[in-house]
Amino acid sequence: MPIEVVLEDNRWETLDVGDLASTGFVSVMKYFELNPETFEVEMLACDDHRIAELNSDFRGIEKSTNVLSWPSVDRSPKSKGQFPPKMAPCSENFLGDIAISYDTCLREVQVSERKVEHYVSHLIVHAMLHLMGFSHENDTDAVLMETIEVEILGKMGIDSPYGEQ
Repeated sequence: MPIEVVLEDNRWETLDVGDLASTGFVSVMKYFELNPETFEVEMLACDDHRIAELNSDFRGIEKSTNVLSWPSVDRSPKSKGQFPPKMAPCSENFLGDIAISYDTCLREVQVSERKVEHYVSHLIVHAMLHLMGFSHENDTDAVLMETIEVEILGKMGIDSPYGEQ
């Protein structure tokens, strides 16, 4: 399976997070015309306590967050606003790891008018793009990443999370 979901918090079963992860993964791969069977990702579906530990350990930030991602290698582009280098199947087909928090996702979706499945799908697509080398560290990169997210989500039948683009 190209994306393996490790269920650490069973509340994720109510959302069928495995199906959401698989759909998001395949949608991102197809957007970039990559064979989803060639690459792998592992995703931890956890709670706020666990993601806060991970956020502290890896980013030095002492709080929970909605989603984290750890690329297996640095795939970021050399210049702002550019696409990362084109990925090709190779001996290093593991893209990286993702962790997503049930508690934060539910809290954040309650203040929005979005369906929880759409919100979680957006976060999975967002994290996948990070694994592929995209970032939102500056305005130029953020616009590029958000544009790609909106295009992928649109193909999945999900409205833009950023309003009108």
